[in-house]
Amino acid sequence: MAYPALSREVLEQTVAAVAEFGTISLAARALGVNRATMQGRYDKARALGIDQPDREVEPFEVTPPPDADLPVEELLKRRSEAFRRKSAHEEARRLIPVKVKCDGPVGIAHFGDPHVDDDGTNVDALQAHVRLCQQTEGLFAGNVGDTTNNWVGRLGRLYGEQSTTAAQAWKLAEWLVTSMTWLYMIGGNHDLWSGSGDPLKWMARQTKTLYTPSGARMGLKFPNGRVIRLNARHDFKGNSQWNTAHGPAKAAQMGWRDHILTCGHLHVSGYQVVRDPATRLISHAIRVGSYKTYDRYADTLGLPDQNIFVCPVTIIRPQFEDSDPRQIQVLMDPESGADYLTFLRKRKSER
Repeated sequence: MAYPALSREVLEQTVAAVAEFGTISLAARALGVNRATMQGRYDKARALGIDQPDREVEPFEVTPPPDADLPVEELLKRRSEAFRRKSAHEEARRLIPVKVKCDGPVGIAHFGDPHVDDDGTNVDALQAHVRLCQQTEGLFAGNVGDTTNNWVGRLGRLYGEQSTTAAQAWKLAEWLVTSMTWLYMIGGNHDLWSGSGDPLKWMARQTKTLYTPSGARMGLKFPNGRVIRLNARHDFKGNSQWNTAHGPAKAAQMGWRDHILTCGHLHVSGYQVVRDPATRLISHAIRVGSYKTYDRYADTLGLPDQNIFVCPVTIIRPQFEDSDPRQIQVLMDPESGADYLTFLRKRKSER
């Protein structure tokens, strides 16, 4: 077949049009030529080996910089290592071992929410109870959380309603944290408003105190081999208008077979004894009040004053079985608790 003389430009245009519009008919219509003419041009272009228009040579070539991020293989390796560390930490938290080195009975003074910087806090009682723990042999101390008000964000305006500044609040917090070695310190909701940079975490390290956010479950192992499980949280889920200790009591009844379950948070006090019929374990569920005696927030909401005790003492006598009510006794008044503990530790039969 003889083809009329056509420029390469026209042939390339023909091939490009067919490629763009999909058919020779549509390409002919787009270019405004007869279909037969379009077919002839297309056949000639293919016969000459013109499959597409010549591309212009790029005026420059860019060499991109190397990726600043890690390759996916390294990311996967790091994620795997991070999970192993996280898993080891969480599994160890299930029951933190505590070796009790002193023989005989011991006591734990459970300090309610201190809010040490608040104008409504009974700081005299707080200091007296700190001294009591410092001076009484075998009396340990625990803090259920909310060491300071720690107003943050929009709540920062509330510093204008108290005489203690934010800087002074941290000085008071440091005094309380370092006043003794606490058996446990829980990060309450006010404490955790500081985020991952919680200053209390670093203060607690000075005295080798166990400080954990929200809660800690510990196994206190005594020299005679007895292990007493203590489950301390800022709060246990569950409330009842009829029972202020409902949260920790519910936890004991729903599966937490611990000897002592204690929490704070609500600034009310309550105590309930629960027995597991299967194991005969006696659990003591305690909600501790707060040293914050006068609270504008509670007054605004019209909440009833049920802040009965702020520092109950649990006396542990490890020579008795889990089913024996003498194994753990709860005294609401820390002075009485300290006196009773001192009396027990002096008795030869308790050693």
